Amino acid sequence: MNTSLTNAARLFTAGLRALLVLTVVTGIVYPLVVTGVAQGLFPGKANGSEIEADGKVVGSSLIGQSYNLPLKDGQETPEPDLKWFQGRPANGLGTNTVNTQYELILSGATNRSADNAELLRWVKDAKAAVVKDNSVPGHPVDPSDVPADAVTSSGSGLDPDISPEYAGLQVRRVAERNDLPVARIRTLVDEHTTPRTLGFIGEPRVNVLELNVALGELVARTAGH
Repeated sequence: MNTSLTNAARLFTAGLRALLVLTVVTGIVYPLVVTGVAQGLFPGKANGSEIEADGKVVGSSLIGQSYNLPLKDGQETPEPDLKWFQGRPANGLGTNTVNTQYELILSGATNRSADNAELLRWVKDAKAAVVKDNSVPGHPVDPSDVPADAVTSSGSGLDPDISPEYAGLQVRRVAERNDLPVARIRTLVDEHTTPRTLGFIGEPRVNVLELNVALGELVARTAGH
């Protein structure tokens, strides 16, 4: 009996020691080491890939944002602020109280099939809006020139990037709304176009938040002259 109690006590003590050691190693030491390495080598990414403007954090380069006008009385859906470049549609999980455009608790795809009537209506309406919003006097947008990412949301609904084609489609409208030369806005897009990763992974892309921050700085500089 005494031998059994002694063995049980020894096993309990050994288990407790193992628990304490593993708790310290995996719960304290390991997180501190990983955090320290990340902060030392990749501080920007470790802190959420934050983007600053005027000394303040305005968002993350990993999460898309909407650029809308304030809601008017009785208005449920905000209108896009057309002086800024617009990102992809963000239907995500669909229109509901949990998951609205870029104000998300959850992220996800629409989960509609390619022949779903609601999805087809979303795409048709989005395409008409892109054509209308980006057509400027003397330069109407041909519906066939509207790229797919202009009318479809990404798998997460939070895509921060658009294609260079969609950014280019918006150049004349942004230039007109901000009273800036088209060539200067086109150069701005080129400067913020990221090529394929390692030259072959993915597609060229433009981060909308980074582009709009640069646009804001350009507008401010121009106004100061």
